[in-house]
Amino acid sequence: MEKPLIDLHIHSTASDGSLTPAELIDMAEELHLAAAALTDHDTVAGVDAFLQAATGRNVIAVPGVEISTAFDRREVHIVGLFIDHHSPELNAFLNDICHKRHERNEKIITKLQARGYDITLDEVAAIAGGDVVGRPHIARILLEKYDEFQVLQDVFDKLLKKGRPAYAPRALTTPVEAICQIHHAGGVAVWAHPIFRQPNEYHWCRKALKYLKHAGIDAIEVYYTSFNAEQTEMLRNYAAEFELAMSGGSDYHGAAYSETRMGTGGGGLRVPYEFYETLRELAQKYR
Repeated sequence: MEKPLIDLHIHSTASDGSLTPAELIDMAEELHLAAAALTDHDTVAGVDAFLQAATGRNVIAVPGVEISTAFDRREVHIVGLFIDHHSPELNAFLNDICHKRHERNEKIITKLQARGYDITLDEVAAIAGGDVVGRPHIARILLEKYDEFQVLQDVFDKLLKKGRPAYAPRALTTPVEAICQIHHAGGVAVWAHPIFRQPNEYHWCRKALKYLKHAGIDAIEVYYTSFNAEQTEMLRNYAAEFELAMSGGSDYHGAAYSETRMGTGGGGLRVPYEFYETLRELAQKYR
């Protein structure tokens, strides 16, 4: 009998996913996943609906969040799992992050308008539908309005990614603060996709792990949609070396990134149920 699989990294309409929290539970059930974690960007707005939708179902719903931070001039995403999503301190922290996102969005829209693109903050907020509004929502509007773009990545490559004319940096918190907030909310902190389209990845990854271990990180994602076998093996070795737990997930966003599927990522992702059990037990020390 095939062992049950899980997905500890998915997104809903509460941030930049295309499915509602309830629809994600429906999909996880259809795929026979044993557990799934909602890890929206810098918000827990969808967690209540996610947990409610899982009531009486076979899939276990895990409350989570993905927090954007900065270390060594790079973005480092910290996933919190098994958090108390009603924690006042955590919600105040996330609200401050969302405010900084809004300030960044204003700058991006201004730059786009200066280049002749017809787009407003109001229509971006309308298409987002949730508390977190970001570049993917801006890109979606431009994709719909202008024939020069064929897919979302075209918008990023021409306008929105770092170094392009409409890019604007945003103030990011530190991994230390994110990890502290996750622990204070009773959750475990996971470094998401440690290898992510950057040069000199292996050397930098090890350097970052030394810092994150000192900062209190609990686990790293060793299984991820874009990882090959060599990368996964390297990260498993790092987890052992730094005495960290292991996690994994698809980073599923829905229709916007149709090549990624919940539970299986690009087709070969297999995150074992044992990861859920280990991380759940680890979270107990923060309660």
